[in-house]
Amino acid sequence: MRELVVLGTASQVPTRARNHNGYLLLWDGRGYLFDPGEGTQRQMTHAGVSATQVHHICLTHVHGDHCYGLPGVLSRMVLDGVTHPVHLHYPASGEEVVRALVSVATPGLDLRLRPHGAAGEVAPGLEVRPLHHRVETYGYRLVEPDSRTLLPERLAAAGLSGPDVGRLQRAGRLGGVALEDVSVPRRGQRFALVMDTAPCTGAEELADGADLLVAECTFADEDAALAHEYRHLTAGQAGALAATGGAGTLVLTHFSSRYPDLEPLREQARVTAGRAAVVLALDLDRVAMPRRRAAAR
Repeated sequence: MRELVVLGTASQVPTRARNHNGYLLLWDGRGYLFDPGEGTQRQMTHAGVSATQVHHICLTHVHGDHCYGLPGVLSRMVLDGVTHPVHLHYPASGEEVVRALVSVATPGLDLRLRPHGAAGEVAPGLEVRPLHHRVETYGYRLVEPDSRTLLPERLAAAGLSGPDVGRLQRAGRLGGVALEDVSVPRRGQRFALVMDTAPCTGAEELADGADLLVAECTFADEDAALAHEYRHLTAGQAGALAATGGAGTLVLTHFSSRYPDLEPLREQARVTAGRAAVVLALDLDRVAMPRRRAAAR
């Protein structure tokens, strides 16, 4: 199962309808919790997800609306008896804040601190890129390795079945048959999360080829001056990011409390999003990874 559970969508301050940030990506039995703001523990209960499902916690930066829910989540993991290691990824410059937050959590969790200070892979398949905000900030991308899809008719024509298929996959060739002869390329799925940032190269690299792109949408286009001042994206800029990267689905979130009606933000993003489907994230929504494209034969 691969889906995004939206735990909160508010920027800076929560509203009656929007909790602070929080996004749980469920990916093949592993859970990636991004930017747990205040109230994340309670939102997880409302969403029907468990702290035991979390294996990685990923902070884009250490502004409060993106990390003040961390002690509660960690304490809940101890209470629920989580025994597996939990990896906490965060910008190295936020070390003091992160250690302070961790220090007030209930002890007893196998928590492994993983600070990073440059673009690159921080865990298998999990990458970061620097963003352009008022403090050191990184976006995250989860990438499934490319592989190949076997074509039953070609296997049958080559006389391969049963254990021979597995041998072919492991060795790449069996007898006179190469794996490429009986399969087609299968592109790995890609998830990207771009939080607080002005438009920048790092955001474009994260969005490149994303099947599901979660992007902040703090301001409407008419408030572009505010977005520039505080280094955030407007709705139109979030849409343009998806279009430039060829994203399949764009999920808008991190909304300013000045917008009680979010529909105009969705419409502004649609204008610039190209072929990307545009989804307006609401608290407790679940967004499935888009279906894979059919393999060419």
